[in-house]
Amino acid sequence: MVDMDPQGSLSIGLGVNPDDLGGKKTVYDMLMDSTAVPASDVVMKTSIDGLDLLPANIQLSAAELRLAGEVAREYALDRAFESVRPHYDYILIDCQPSLGLLTVNALTAADGVVIPMECEFFALRGVEMLRETITKVKERLNNRLTIDGVLPTMVDARTLHTRETIQAVLDAFGDSVFHTTISRTVKFPETTKAGVSIIEQAPTSSGAQNYRNLAWELVARLESQGSVAK
Repeated sequence: MVDMDPQGSLSIGLGVNPDDLGGKKTVYDMLMDSTAVPASDVVMKTSIDGLDLLPANIQLSAAELRLAGEVAREYALDRAFESVRPHYDYILIDCQPSLGLLTVNALTAADGVVIPMECEFFALRGVEMLRETITKVKERLNNRLTIDGVLPTMVDARTLHTRETIQAVLDAFGDSVFHTTISRTVKFPETTKAGVSIIEQAPTSSGAQNYRNLAWELVARLESQGSVAK
């Protein structure tokens, strides 16, 4: 998993303190010079067998400014992945909620996009803007890019607002919407604070089962497309 958020949210959620990496190289170092700092030098093992992490911290926020004057700046992450792609079945990139150069780098390096969408009507507008960005990246930078699915999150099926929002998402994205949804539960903030995944911390919770279902559904979609790695 690749943390492309300067806040280091993914890193924190996997038990890594982004402010105390003990001199370990980060995604920022890799983006600045992937020859001197290959992705293999950034990879960290996690507590989950078979799941590696490329960590990030606040230093990554300077990357957009540093990359702005570079030639082919949108391909910095794609170039960095060349050495590690053959060693993984899937590479998942966690992006910040913005459409800046870091996110464009992620879209240029990716084969597909999973779009999480909080069940609020304002969030739907943000997803529409992201879809426009994905279309532009596909046309100009990465013609293999697809939307693998839209994922409703923070779902409370008891409320009319949630049901209406999901229907609006279905109307807008059709079959791209995952059948799986992620329920609202107090277990998510608890596991984030503990620095472990919900599968480890609360394996029998509804949230854990939601993510198992998502994993199965996503893998089934990718296999049906003939995808080997994402």
